[in-house]
Amino acid sequence: MDTNNWRQAYRSKLKTADEALAPYLKNGCRIFIGSGCGTPQHLVQALAACLGRYIDVEVIYSIAFGAVPFIQEDLRNACRVKTFFVTDALREAVFEGRADYIPLYLSQAPNLFKTGVLPLDLTLIQASPPDEHGFLSLGVSVDVAKAAAENGRYLVAQVNPQMPRVLGDSFIHINEINAVVEHEELLVETPIPEHQAMAERMAQYVAKLVEDGATIQVGIGRILRAVLSHLTKKRDLGVHSEMITDAYLPLVEKGVITGREKSIHRDKIITSFCLGSRKLFDFVHNNPQVEFHPSEYVNHPEIISKNSRMTAINSALQIDLSGQVCADSLGHKVYSGIGGYVDFSVGASRSRGGKSIIVLPSTSSDGQRSRIVSHLSHGAGVVGTRASAQYVVTEFGIANLHGQTIRERALSLINIAHPRFREQLLEEAKKISYVYEDQILAPTSGQFYPEEWEIHQTFDPDLKVFFRPIKPTDERALQEFFYSLPDEDIYYRFLSSMRVFPHRDTQAMVNVDYEHEMTIVGVEGDIGSEKIVAVGRYILDPKSNFAEVDFAVRSELQRQGIGTFLVNYLTEIARSKGVTGFMAYVLAANRKMLKVFRKTGYSIHSSLEDGIYEINFRFDEPAEGSHTEASDAEKG
Repeated sequence: MDTNNWRQAYRSKLKTADEALAPYLKNGCRIFIGSGCGTPQHLVQALAACLGRYIDVEVIYSIAFGAVPFIQEDLRNACRVKTFFVTDALREAVFEGRADYIPLYLSQAPNLFKTGVLPLDLTLIQASPPDEHGFLSLGVSVDVAKAAAENGRYLVAQVNPQMPRVLGDSFIHINEINAVVEHEELLVETPIPEHQAMAERMAQYVAKLVEDGATIQVGIGRILRAVLSHLTKKRDLGVHSEMITDAYLPLVEKGVITGREKSIHRDKIITSFCLGSRKLFDFVHNNPQVEFHPSEYVNHPEIISKNSRMTAINSALQIDLSGQVCADSLGHKVYSGIGGYVDFSVGASRSRGGKSIIVLPSTSSDGQRSRIVSHLSHGAGVVGTRASAQYVVTEFGIANLHGQTIRERALSLINIAHPRFREQLLEEAKKISYVYEDQILAPTSGQFYPEEWEIHQTFDPDLKVFFRPIKPTDERALQEFFYSLPDEDIYYRFLSSMRVFPHRDTQAMVNVDYEHEMTIVGVEGDIGSEKIVAVGRYILDPKSNFAEVDFAVRSELQRQGIGTFLVNYLTEIARSKGVTGFMAYVLAANRKMLKVFRKTGYSIHSSLEDGIYEINFRFDEPAEGSHTEASDAEKG
């Protein structure tokens, strides 16, 4: 490429907007317009002003922001808009059939131009002024615009000093441009959504799934912005995302986003476009920390999967009990688009240690309909298949669907649905044979899961256990725990020689109300697929206000202090709920359990009958010379 005489070439291509457009417009032509915050608004207005003289023109957007005059009534016969993603600017027009939605993965959109499926007669872009070598940067919207610029018949560039010069694969040389229109204007900015309590709660759950050193991709919206605000305590996060917003900036400023542990493009934020404010545009300008690449690269699942611990976080509109996800439509009405949802979901699932997380409110915005349903709404599009579903998050918790049966998925999703709809969902699940006919729900379905009683505890450098209240989805894990215990421990735990732990028994143990009955489990492993290593529970007798307590620990982990911790922790919980004290029945031969109770720091009262001790102690009767609170070390 000859770049020596670019200045002369640049001057020769300078035109007004009308002069630049006129030679390339004709009936039936197809025009691509650079999108998002990079929309060339001046060219858009000039094009709209002259389109009335033509007919059957197609206008292609990737993601439309700002004014879209082509959907006005006076241009109905002149042009038709097609878009890869439905935004506020086009939603009503698409609903009413005045504009068209093209459903496809964003990674594949550039190929439509390259292969001639959508041949382009004219491409309108906005770019930064040329550098000393004659290269113009596509700035905040490289995405599919680069492929459109390189594969259309004619290319018109609005050169705007307000456009940031971004690094990466973002450049077009002046020799590749047919006409240049110099026009300075502020870029389209997107509003910053306000946080909501519901979004904050979901964000807290998502933050638990994001590991230190992970590479993240986060979609757009109020909930997903809240997710980023809850990652401030993470370390060395990387970014590989089709889009970045202002919400990333505090994480960069705090040193949370460093990219030090990225597998590819180490230390770099990789994206294809940004949506946000002037502050964001200033941040990406000439910033070596940020690289913009076309969508066919950033969104390619194989490229995404090269990032270890790739964590894709996206929103959805509806999910059925088998794990099918609708993310682009409300019934037949297309609300948004597929975008990068599938690209990043697939890429994350193939990544070493990767996670795909779907976030959705439990109900519609008016609270009248559950977003977790037995079957998707009539006409709804299946964007995410059952096979691709992994983590699902609502304001009521986390469901891990990966590797789960339909029955297990249904139960997991019902238990993070809004309490008002859980009974209905359970009945519908029974009708379609998704769950057992005798399946029950937790008795206090109106309450949030008490995550305040979650705690990490280290017993020695090699033994770290996470303790939390039991969940209805722990049924199989609880069965496996009981079956792992030696016969002697079973006898000590149940005062009988039980050999089986069927569904009818264990489901009652996992569906507790967290008030009159509390069960704490010690677990190891990832959320949703943990192994239970210890169980402690109490059941309150309302008449006496005493609770019967018991516990069990896997045999290989006994004598590590886990049993003592469980009893002390259950004591702390019970005291906070106004329980008077604990009582227990312990075989005289079970010296390990007797020893644990003697370590509680309370005055122990006991009586022996038929080889069984009845033990009780009040929380207001500490043993002489002891204290009653769990120590700081026990609390972890």
